[in-house]
Amino acid sequence: MERVGITIIGAGVIGLAVARELSVSFGEDIFVIEKNYSFGQETSSRNSEVIHAGIYYPSNSQKAKTCTQGRRLLYKFCEENNINHKRTGKLIVTIDHSETVDLENLFKKGIENGVEDLTLLDKDQIKKIEPNIKSSAAIYSPSTGVIDSHGFMKKLLLDFKSNAGEIAYNTKVIGIDKDSGGFKIYVEDKTGESFTFLSKFLINCAGLNSDKIAELTGIKLPEYKLKYCKGDYFRVSSGKSKFINRLIYPVPKERESGLGIHATLDLAASLRLGPDAEYVEAVDYTINETKRRFFYESTKPFLPFIEIEDLTTDTSGIRPKLQGENQDFRDFIIKEESDNNAAGLINLIGIESPGLTSSLSIAKIVKELITASAS
Repeated sequence: MERVGITIIGAGVIGLAVARELSVSFGEDIFVIEKNYSFGQETSSRNSEVIHAGIYYPSNSQKAKTCTQGRRLLYKFCEENNINHKRTGKLIVTIDHSETVDLENLFKKGIENGVEDLTLLDKDQIKKIEPNIKSSAAIYSPSTGVIDSHGFMKKLLLDFKSNAGEIAYNTKVIGIDKDSGGFKIYVEDKTGESFTFLSKFLINCAGLNSDKIAELTGIKLPEYKLKYCKGDYFRVSSGKSKFINRLIYPVPKERESGLGIHATLDLAASLRLGPDAEYVEAVDYTINETKRRFFYESTKPFLPFIEIEDLTTDTSGIRPKLQGENQDFRDFIIKEESDNNAAGLINLIGIESPGLTSSLSIAKIVKELITASAS
């Protein structure tokens, strides 16, 4: 039976970042298994492509720490490798005066998290830089930006392959047994043919299916169970895309499942609204056109130039969340599972936003866990 050193399940942005980092540190004998026909086909390619600053997350959480570190690593990586990106900057705006205290608290949280360049703006200052939006106060985050996520993932994969890493597409993991030397992994290809191999280390980066992969290893913990949170996007007519110069976000509501429907400019300078947040039972990327009015009414208070006729359906994505609707914050799970009788297994579960921004930082954590486990 074939034996390999490290197997990574999942070729989204997290799996690819981990694969690249480990291949740089440990060299060959690293394999990535991906059930889809290519990399980044799910959560990694169905998002806002925003490089987050690190404002929203509780201090000392994995989301806060990996986001602030990951942002710096990501900008450096993009600059060194000619990955298309732009520091657009972002405003988090109040819709009415009742949100002022929440805005100030959010500002303090961002400072605590190490976001060093935030400023508070009043109505006049907002008008000077974004004359077409309506708000009485805002947080300005100049280090927020957007990235070509496909180009980023493509470069991660290229680096991994250049370090002798191998990837198998259209390959689904159907079983995992703990073995004295690591893990016996059962896989099936698109023809239905199955085969088995041994891996000393196993890294679960399966995104929407990461809780199911954990269960295949025998770890069936309720706190690992994912909830699917769907987000739809609507595109704004091209004539309105020049009405803003930065990303515009509302102040997030307490226990809200997302950051609120916001306005993002992509690298082609076209304007999208979204995502919203709707918990669903299954993966389904169909966009509900009847949400058009909800998107319009949600953004009209701070984007007064938007009309309902401007909106057309765009795309949708699914977030792999650990917290359910109206539940308290849940952090990323990045854990080596020796205490669950699975030494050599590293689970990454609930890696939603800011996962893209955090990816290079998360990869370094995984490298540290592998190094510690191997010693």
